[in-house]
Amino acid sequence: VDVFTRRDDALLPAVVHVAPGLRVVHVTAGPLAFVPKEAMLDLMPQFARFCEAWMQTAPPYDVLHANFFMSGLVGLRLKERFGVPLVTTFHALGLVRMEHQKGADTFPPVRIEIERRLVAESDRVIAECPQDRLDLERLYGADPDRIAMAPCGFDAAEFTPQSKQAARRRLGVPDDEFLVLQVGRMVPRKGVETVVRAMACEPCEGMRLHVIGGECEVPDPVRTPEIHRLQGVARDCGVTDRVRFEGCRPRDQLRHWYAAADVFVTVPWYEPFGITPLEAMACARPVVGSAVGGVQYTVQHGVTGLLVPSKDPEALANALAALRADPDRAEAMGRAGLERARRDFTWDGVASRLASVFAEVAAAPALAVPFHVTGLGAPLPAAPLRPRRPAIFL
Repeated sequence: VDVFTRRDDALLPAVVHVAPGLRVVHVTAGPLAFVPKEAMLDLMPQFARFCEAWMQTAPPYDVLHANFFMSGLVGLRLKERFGVPLVTTFHALGLVRMEHQKGADTFPPVRIEIERRLVAESDRVIAECPQDRLDLERLYGADPDRIAMAPCGFDAAEFTPQSKQAARRRLGVPDDEFLVLQVGRMVPRKGVETVVRAMACEPCEGMRLHVIGGECEVPDPVRTPEIHRLQGVARDCGVTDRVRFEGCRPRDQLRHWYAAADVFVTVPWYEPFGITPLEAMACARPVVGSAVGGVQYTVQHGVTGLLVPSKDPEALANALAALRADPDRAEAMGRAGLERARRDFTWDGVASRLASVFAEVAAAPALAVPFHVTGLGAPLPAAPLRPRRPAIFL
């Protein structure tokens, strides 16, 4: 497996040998610095030229796997050039994003055209959950026979249950606090405002909310404007003393936060998949989530947690209060979540599913690409087919 990713630091080596059979190749495309993903599309022609040059001298690949629509654009060019089958995982769909964010969506409009072409011309499209499959069929006319399902996952060695009391001592959280935990990116669509407002509802009296996320460990209103806005919401709701913004936490601390929580909450407006609920379940914590996207797939209502409407603070407050009032039920949900996470969502299991898809498309003739890929230069003649080695290009 060779993983190609953009170089964003001059000190990164050209190739990193991660493990036997696994390399990461750093592609020079654009500045050697961070670039927001919304601004990366113009860098894809350079990314594609780098990959073409690499593939002209490397042993042939069996499969191209593109993640997100911009990598998919490169994948279409490489499929056209080298006749290698293409598998695409979108992770998020532009038309779904537009339905929920409307004018706040800052991706270029051409994204939709690229996604439609990827749906039509990829040999397989990976849906991460049943809602993702429905959206691909409803909005993009995807062929159901060319959709395979493989979710995101979690590292079972990284996220495991531990003593709540021990975790709280490590973090300095009082034993008698009913701790509600939110972890995620600080953007409006993640619904953190709904959680803050729920704290002001009568059923949540006495609960404390800890919010992990942001650009730095000390919340900075300049670097993370959403935290500044949410702090204002907490102030207006009169819950400043019960809502704590923890900022960004080191990854090796997250399992302690999950373990310390009484309940994990995630109520986005929409969510293509959502990994944080899995991590909480893997730590045997009950989850209250919004009944959208991947959350309604990973969280089984009444079994591993509770589902509520998005943007509904009162419904969320009632769900949290129900779990506080019945700790035995909450613990049972945590155990059920742990079982489900380990059974269906480990990265080993996800890798196995993807490997099956890759093997299937590698054994079949590649779907033709009859059109020219917009924005990547003049079409190139197809390369002669060569015997392939059992490697996968990501």
